[in-house]
Amino acid sequence: MKEHIAELIQSALNSLLENGVLPADVQPRIMVENTRDKSHGDFASNVSLTLAKAAKRNPRELAQMITDALPASPQLDRTEIAGPGFINFFMNQESTAAVVEQILTQGQSFGLVEKKSDEKVQVEFVSANPTGPLHVGHGRGAAYGATVSDLLEAAGVNVDREYYVNDAGRQMNILATSVWLRYLEKCGQELTFPSNGYKGAYVHDIAAELQAKEGDRLSRPVADVFADIPDDEPFGGDKEVHIDALIERANALLGEDDYRIVFDAGLDSILTDIRDDLGEFGVNYQTWFSERSLTSTGDVDRALETLTEKGFIYKDETDGNFWFRSTEFGDDKDRVVKRANGQTTYFASDIAYHMNKFERGYDKVINIWGADHHGYITRVKAAIQALGYDPERLVVRLVQFAILYRGEERVQMSTRSGSFVTLRELRDEVGSDACRFFYVTRKAEQHMDFDLELAKSESKDNPVYYIQYAHARVCSVMRKLDEAGWSWDKAAGLAALSRLETEHEKDLITKLSKYPDVLKNAGLSHEPHMLANYLKELASDFHTYYNAQKMLIDDAELRNARLTLSEASRQVISNGLQLLGVSAPEHM
Repeated sequence: MKEHIAELIQSALNSLLENGVLPADVQPRIMVENTRDKSHGDFASNVSLTLAKAAKRNPRELAQMITDALPASPQLDRTEIAGPGFINFFMNQESTAAVVEQILTQGQSFGLVEKKSDEKVQVEFVSANPTGPLHVGHGRGAAYGATVSDLLEAAGVNVDREYYVNDAGRQMNILATSVWLRYLEKCGQELTFPSNGYKGAYVHDIAAELQAKEGDRLSRPVADVFADIPDDEPFGGDKEVHIDALIERANALLGEDDYRIVFDAGLDSILTDIRDDLGEFGVNYQTWFSERSLTSTGDVDRALETLTEKGFIYKDETDGNFWFRSTEFGDDKDRVVKRANGQTTYFASDIAYHMNKFERGYDKVINIWGADHHGYITRVKAAIQALGYDPERLVVRLVQFAILYRGEERVQMSTRSGSFVTLRELRDEVGSDACRFFYVTRKAEQHMDFDLELAKSESKDNPVYYIQYAHARVCSVMRKLDEAGWSWDKAAGLAALSRLETEHEKDLITKLSKYPDVLKNAGLSHEPHMLANYLKELASDFHTYYNAQKMLIDDAELRNARLTLSEASRQVISNGLQLLGVSAPEHM
């Protein structure tokens, strides 16, 4: 309908151009929006305001000229000029009700953009270090990333979903050392576990599996492990220095091959758990990309060589480190990419990773990061620009971690200490549906408190329950229809839609007509909360309609019309919930 109105406006503007009212070189940008207040019609356009200066006319005067030049349309009831020059469009009942037939004809594809664009987009999200199970904070990034990806596809974009596996670096070495120390305990040795090691129960489980597989073959005397190791923090030392020394000692005592066995035991166990956890959460990826592969394929060296050739890498003779000139691209300071000992940094891997993304042919890459990565955006964009790519091709969306509350008590979460609530535990308690929906009810960058009691409640205050109940209500009506010995005649219902004259029915039809625009806007703006809020409003409109009008009445024509509208509502609710990763139950 928006496109139809835009065509009417364009036709009117063409007429004004031919009559010299508008300059010949003007290029009007026609915007048609849904109105928020039904007293202002169904749609509105500000085209007269945007063209008033070029036309050298008062906006209201120009709006009148545009409406006078609008071609006749059987779908348009009337227009009104409002405020400084807005044009409000009131559609007739028949054209508005046509959306009901469209919904029932298109079914699950209603609202989806049929024509795929040529743009190829990659969405990278979650990418949590495989050093422990996913916790409730990661869950928000998972729900947001998966929904953004699905909405982009609904808007006609070609999307690939990717998880960047941080299977290299210091944190993974801390995990490997933690597993090995727990393994030594399984072999009967006593030791003081480092304060900066990973303490979760899952580390004990991995160590037990390692001991069952390898026996005591990887055991080394504790005295050799801790000999001359700097003190830990509880004993007056530095916990970072302590754990780094233990990592180095583990490498030395085990040797490269056996250390890799321990390292991979931790990595493989946790990564398998993450894959399973996300899969059960309805989150799947086309690619699991290994950070380690960037080194083995030479991508890191190649990226640094490219930047060196372009003059953006320099060596600091005072510390021996190699630095990237990120300040030349707006960063607040230059960044180390290779240390004096030849070890490349995390940032060097990130540079190579983004170069790899663009070399794979993506027109745009969307990174969904935790809000604590805010300061990282400028340096990554700087590297992209230095490599010769348009930095605008990288879009970063920051997601605030959700904070979990049990009653009034905030639950603390720390992967290192092991005191955290996993995503799996949250799903077991409130269900995946509530998790997926609650996580996207607010803008990603906004703070979020996850209310466990609300998520589990069966009331209208629980939005996901309220929406699912609207879907189940329609299914229930259809079952009762059959029990009464009647059947739904869709054709008769569509033919009788003109009998739906109450304000509740008109409001519901209008709400249904807005679904395609909501879907498109939510996808292209990466704002899934827009769809979540729409579904809450649609469910509210349906419940209000259901409570005001009896469905199973003796008047067969009106009964079929109401059932037809109800079924269209059910279909849209089902479509929307599916895009949010939420089920649409038939019984509740």
